[in-house]
Amino acid sequence: MSQQGYVAAPPYSQSQPGIGGFGSPNSSLHYGHYGDPNSSYSAPQPGVSKSTVPFGSSAPVGPPPPGAHQFSQTNFQNGPGTPGQQPHRFQGPPPPSNTGASYPPYSPQSQPAFPNAAPASSTAQLADQLNSMQINNYGPGPTPSPGHPASFQSPRLPPPPTQQQMVLPPGPQVPPPPPTGSVNGLCAQPALPPMARQGGIPGPVPPNPNLQQLPGQPPGPGYHPQQANYGPQMAGSQLSYPGAFPGGPAQLSGPQQKKLDPNSIPSPIQVIESDKAARGGQVYATNTRGQVPPLVTTDCIIQDQGHASPRYIRCTTYCFPLTSDMAKQTRIPLAAVIQPFANVPPNETPLYLVNHGETGPIRCNRCKAYMCPFMQFIEGGRRYQCGFCNCINDVPSFFFQHLDHMGRRIDHYERPELSLGSYEYVATLDYCRDKKPPNPPAYIFMIDVSYRNIKSGLVKLICDELKTLLDKLPREEQEESSAIRVGFVTYNKVLHFFNVKSSLAQPQMMVVTDVSEVFVPLLDGFLVDFEESRSVITNLLDQIPELFADTNESETIFAPVIQAGMEALKAAERAGKLFIFHSSLPTAEAPGKLKNRDDKKLLNTDKEKMLFQPQGNCYEALARDCVANGCCVNLFLFPNQYVDVASVGLVTMYTGGTLYKYNNFQLDGDSPQFLSDLRRDMEKKMGFDATMRVRTSTGFRATEFLGAIYMNNTTDVEMAAVDCDKAVTVEFKHDDKLNEDTGALIQCALLYTTVSGQRRIRIHNIGLNCSAQLADVYRTCETDALINFFAKSAFKAILSQPLKTVRDILVNQTAHMLACYKKNCASPATVSQLILPDTMKVLPVYMNCLLKSCVLVGRAEIPTDERAFHRQLVMAMGVADTQLFFYPRLLPIHSLDLKSDAVPAAVRCSEERLSEGGAFLLANGLSMFLWLGASVSPELIQGLFNVPSFAHISTDATSLPDLDNPFSKKLKHILEQLQSQKPHTMKLIIVKQREQPEMLFRQFLVEDKSIYGGASYVDFLICIHKEISQLLS
Repeated sequence: MSQQGYVAAPPYSQSQPGIGGFGSPNSSLHYGHYGDPNSSYSAPQPGVSKSTVPFGSSAPVGPPPPGAHQFSQTNFQNGPGTPGQQPHRFQGPPPPSNTGASYPPYSPQSQPAFPNAAPASSTAQLADQLNSMQINNYGPGPTPSPGHPASFQSPRLPPPPTQQQMVLPPGPQVPPPPPTGSVNGLCAQPALPPMARQGGIPGPVPPNPNLQQLPGQPPGPGYHPQQANYGPQMAGSQLSYPGAFPGGPAQLSGPQQKKLDPNSIPSPIQVIESDKAARGGQVYATNTRGQVPPLVTTDCIIQDQGHASPRYIRCTTYCFPLTSDMAKQTRIPLAAVIQPFANVPPNETPLYLVNHGETGPIRCNRCKAYMCPFMQFIEGGRRYQCGFCNCINDVPSFFFQHLDHMGRRIDHYERPELSLGSYEYVATLDYCRDKKPPNPPAYIFMIDVSYRNIKSGLVKLICDELKTLLDKLPREEQEESSAIRVGFVTYNKVLHFFNVKSSLAQPQMMVVTDVSEVFVPLLDGFLVDFEESRSVITNLLDQIPELFADTNESETIFAPVIQAGMEALKAAERAGKLFIFHSSLPTAEAPGKLKNRDDKKLLNTDKEKMLFQPQGNCYEALARDCVANGCCVNLFLFPNQYVDVASVGLVTMYTGGTLYKYNNFQLDGDSPQFLSDLRRDMEKKMGFDATMRVRTSTGFRATEFLGAIYMNNTTDVEMAAVDCDKAVTVEFKHDDKLNEDTGALIQCALLYTTVSGQRRIRIHNIGLNCSAQLADVYRTCETDALINFFAKSAFKAILSQPLKTVRDILVNQTAHMLACYKKNCASPATVSQLILPDTMKVLPVYMNCLLKSCVLVGRAEIPTDERAFHRQLVMAMGVADTQLFFYPRLLPIHSLDLKSDAVPAAVRCSEERLSEGGAFLLANGLSMFLWLGASVSPELIQGLFNVPSFAHISTDATSLPDLDNPFSKKLKHILEQLQSQKPHTMKLIIVKQREQPEMLFRQFLVEDKSIYGGASYVDFLICIHKEISQLLS
């Protein structure tokens, strides 16, 4: 960051081909640059159906490996790939047909928590949920073959039971499909249902009416596996899918059983709840390298003891493979999701500030890493060895301290930079632009005063709100008032600047009509201190709605508005933020003029990617200038038709701003949501004019940066501003072998300007383990962080590749990661068993949610702007936000416990969890629904809506009435809790069962088949299993 910064030699600094692992359009399509043609899997030849293990053979006896989940699906053969597909290494199976599945009614089950402290022995006890299962045998397990990782040769005490197994016979025969989907099975297998191509996303398989209960099996749900007393818990569970052939194993006889129960496949809710039960409310100390933190959904108290809190950094795995060959084999992306300004709850310590005066931060001479707990002091404390590059450095005399008998400095615990994972340094002038201390930032409010915004009352609403909001400008805790300057601009086809100098009696307006070459007509009096100019500003805000009351100007400009704001900040030598309130496609003659290009004919063609790219290069150039001048752009959009979010939102995305969108804005219904967003945005903790650099220890390096960021070179992440909600996802690659003893160390340094104009460097350090055992890499994976990485990689890739290619890569990648686990880490199993690592057991359901997201599914019913909006939001999200966005929370509120403060436990996002007599709240961070069953109790209706019956409930309301009863208060409290942690205010939509808006609500029931053609969770699992079997056969 300083002038003498470390510049990597060419081999390190060249960026990799391809984006986020999705190669360039003409490269062979391998995910995460891991596509090595010499990889251990061979591609099946088109048209050749690989044979699998004969069906007479029984499953091997003995426990599966630590934390494995086993499902058994009996022999889905794959036909040849569809002709004309992209040249993938692995032909995907044709997806099953898209008839809807029906399931048994929901019966709530007690889900016991299993120990989730992630020891090797923690098993995924799916068996609790199996409707049907059989404990075959208690014989001793097989001895691991030499090829198996040593970590699995743990002493076997009393032998655990073998896998629970559930085998299901086939459904009724269906006429065979056309040749492309043909199935050449062994043993005269019945034909599978017809296959239908759905752009790479499989549809559901018809449910199977002939499932049978296994003998010796207690009926009904909630059956606990007999594992408790068998020493180390090692056994997983195994179940198989419809599709077994008749005349299979003898266990198939028995009474009739219901269809395949979705309870028997891994449940995200069970994983979340069991982690809460095991680790919720506890203190999590970051004192150990490579430890896996509690899930992002678990509330706990984090104590920094040498590694950064998981609030700031989460990793896809906390144990990196030793070599790049191992990394290529697993295909697990090695990445960190860094949220440098994450909010910290009041019961955790805020960051300490270290000030070394004019000498500035202590840094390694070679690699420029900052002093941190990974530095090793030697020679009695006179020198230190850098943990990142191993260079020996002299300790500056002012920093010298003696070492104790352990070789640790005596002042270790008194210095944050020696004992903590995260802290801040005060920066010297070397870290400032032009070696001058920065001015405090400025906020410029820019209001579109075209006809529609005046008539809708929006302009008056904004002006009235600003009068009270300007008192809440962010300030340092010790300061009485904010140092931030404010300025005001209105615009339609021309720009109006306002002079609000405190000495004026009335504000003055200056009009800039030449919008092709924007200049700032005044400096003195444009950016002012609010306290000093309060009366003039209040006067102005009263006048603006009247000033333009009679306007009939409906055309607007847009790019010149950003240009004007940026030029004003540049002239004042300040970083800052523009708040732009805009409502229509900018069609007036000016730079950045846009045309309506919303063409549904491009959907599902190779040109669909153009819908996500900006029109022309005006906005990209503008974004570059804004970042260079520390100008962050926040955009509040109020469209009632297409506004080309991909173009107008581009500058917002590159400058670290936030995009808010209120479709068909209505003053009475939508004002609370908009005003809440505006208030929260104004008060956010943030840094301005920021540059981030990620340093690593030897053997690996950061190669790819994903987020709402701009990169001028391959190492520096530039952000005009960064706030508490923004996260950057960084991918790492090996450039040498790692070392198990020293581990993999990462340091993120963020240089920024505070709201008061102080230059600081925020440091986050984390140490990860390294291992030669693949099992260790899988055991420390974090699915929530993996999904964040995959979503951002895919959403970046769609700018340059067809959507179908991107979806295929995601499916292929998922299958590869799980196939590698089954092949290298699981005990020998038949081809028909699906085995999932404990840490990845809900990866398939989350991956399916990503594949079904509106960004990756092109349908004429989904507005292009909505897809571009979602894409932009996800690119900036941290792990907690992507987790909720892709797998929403569904809370049964008819069973609220009014005596406790707790939020009720969520249920799985599936229609079968809903009940006619129930009421459910669904939230995903952007939308919130209150779904009411047709026969919900009148007491609940009266308590929430103050009306007598279901028929009287109005679905037009966007909030609940304030009622003085415990039920209403409790629900309001839950709504506030859900809302408090999320960047966007969720507008409440009330949905009544069997009424039209229910269609919108159902898109969020992500375990079910989507109305837009995405697979159900059950079917996606079958599809992934087929892919895995094909890779391993």
